[in-house]
Amino acid sequence: MRRVAIIGHGAIGRDLAGALAARDGYALAIVLRPGSASAAAVDPACAVLHDEAALARFAPALVVEAAGAGAVRDWGPAVLGLGVPLLLSSVGALHDDALHQHLVAAAQAAGTRLYLPSGALAGLDYVRAARGAPNLRVRYESRKPPAAWADELARLGRAAAPDSAVTLFEGHARDAAARYPANLNVAATLALAGAGFEETGVRVVADPAAPGNTHTIRVTSDLGDLALTVANRPSPDNPKTSWIVSRALLAAVEQHFSTVVML
Repeated sequence: MRRVAIIGHGAIGRDLAGALAARDGYALAIVLRPGSASAAAVDPACAVLHDEAALARFAPALVVEAAGAGAVRDWGPAVLGLGVPLLLSSVGALHDDALHQHLVAAAQAAGTRLYLPSGALAGLDYVRAARGAPNLRVRYESRKPPAAWADELARLGRAAAPDSAVTLFEGHARDAAARYPANLNVAATLALAGAGFEETGVRVVADPAAPGNTHTIRVTSDLGDLALTVANRPSPDNPKTSWIVSRALLAAVEQHFSTVVML
């Protein structure tokens, strides 16, 4: 039996739990804060855990974080300290170098691993291969419908449904991930795969003409060029995230347990 614990039961966690429950050979637990209202929506076949001791007793072979950057800080060191590999959904939390290094040190000390999935993005295999290539240049643009940026548009005093595209941010990936931790995990993932946070350019646009949550990456180096655009459908439960994110986590879980691993 493949024992998997999922931290969080929001849109991503629910989708992932449902997909794993539909497959044979998985025993699931959901990790929630004590008193969380999300507990009522958990499948009765899943254990509900509230603390590190309960997680240790469940003895997962893998833990998946699907609850935001705060959960990475609160649970990451404890999970890795148990010697259990941790698969992160909220990769943007790693813009914090101190947290990143703390998690890496905890994993090394316990002889386990920290997994970073592709999430809403494609092409990371190429980006990893080009890492360190001469004259490497990596640029990323996010275009999402205004509904994904309602809070930010309100903060800027802009219309909730603008008639034309509004550029919300232009800079590098570390600032982007710090400013928008719930929206720009992709920027952090791309930076970690390739040129690093400060060398990965990011542009964020709220665009009423966007066909979905659209991610465009452009990579140039002496090895060649890559230009790629992905248009993901938003999650029905959370327009800030792409529906495919839970499936990317599912693919990563299956790879963890697979005899044949595609890298």
